[in-house]
Amino acid sequence: MHLSNNIHLSYCTNIHPAETWQETWDVLKKHTMQVRNNIEKVKGTKEAFALGMRLSAVAASELLENDNLDNFKAWLEEENAYVYTINGFPYGAFHGTRVKEKVYQPDWSTNERLSYTLNLFNIIAELAPAECGGSVSTLPGSFKEFEADEETIFNKLYACAEHIALLAEQYDKDLHLGLEPEPLGHFENTEETLAFFERFRQWASLRDLDSSIINKHIGLNYDTCHFALEFEDCANSLDQFAEANIRISKIHLSNALSIDATSSQAIDAISAFDEPTYLHQVIIKESDGNITRIKDLPEALEQLNTQHPTLKSPAQARIHFHIPLYDAPAPPLGSTRDHAEDALAYLKKKPETCLHLEMETYTWGVLPNELQLPIDEQLTQEYLWTLKNW
Repeated sequence: MHLSNNIHLSYCTNIHPAETWQETWDVLKKHTMQVRNNIEKVKGTKEAFALGMRLSAVAASELLENDNLDNFKAWLEEENAYVYTINGFPYGAFHGTRVKEKVYQPDWSTNERLSYTLNLFNIIAELAPAECGGSVSTLPGSFKEFEADEETIFNKLYACAEHIALLAEQYDKDLHLGLEPEPLGHFENTEETLAFFERFRQWASLRDLDSSIINKHIGLNYDTCHFALEFEDCANSLDQFAEANIRISKIHLSNALSIDATSSQAIDAISAFDEPTYLHQVIIKESDGNITRIKDLPEALEQLNTQHPTLKSPAQARIHFHIPLYDAPAPPLGSTRDHAEDALAYLKKKPETCLHLEMETYTWGVLPNELQLPIDEQLTQEYLWTLKNW
């Protein structure tokens, strides 16, 4: 939906299990339009409804076949809906299977990732309204554990930027890719992000390539869950990115778990979130500023159960498990919702920072039972929380 200052808001459909184009479209008809109806009923008004789509590589390829894209555009017009952003992080299956670190595969050192992302831009160039342009979010190059070659990543990203620039000129639309820093990604926090973009620009300069297309078409997808996990201050991070001329392509509104890392009761409570589908990185910060990064929750539980009496108190552990924005977990669990609130407050003061907002709580299907609601109700509550805080 269209908020003030030409800012657009949607929820990301990566919440719904859908890998083919037909499955994706069916989800939009069944769930997304119902959420739209729920919001209209609460607000008492009808307006164009924004869709934040997730398209797998299979779905993106199928959407570009035959007359599928034309048929979808006609349906959007009938429903008074529009697409302004696509989540291009998960390439393949994202539900009902072990995803974990495979969500980073193929990474930006591969032709598969480049081809997939080019398809997404061919789609968003057709779909996005001219007044708001189109964004695609993607992984932060790779996963640290993969030890990907950075020059190859730069080469692929620059080729993508060239393609985006051509489409932007052809369609006369503002199109941009947002790399999404995430714990243990190739770059994950403010410091590493700044350094990555500096190296990327230097790489282009050494090859006499036009770095202006990097600045215009390659930026960040700022996920409030991920930066909160890194114990970053939202305003400080966004100010630093602005000073470094790094574009904020999209902001993901999302929320992580937080606990007192010295509390055995809190450690026991987070064991309910240990599930086999997604990677749940854990970052621990002690009172002396010492930071410990752990790849996944099972290892973190083992380490915390052993070491929590020796941590320098107060010590906090933050867990990469997206939980609802609208519903704070019961003690001894806490959340990082204040980071999402800070992002909205920053955006209200500096709306030029980013025009694309997306709620991205994708873990509904694996939440403990006490946090579960019917999916359409969950999504409606996410909207209402965001609109209230806007």
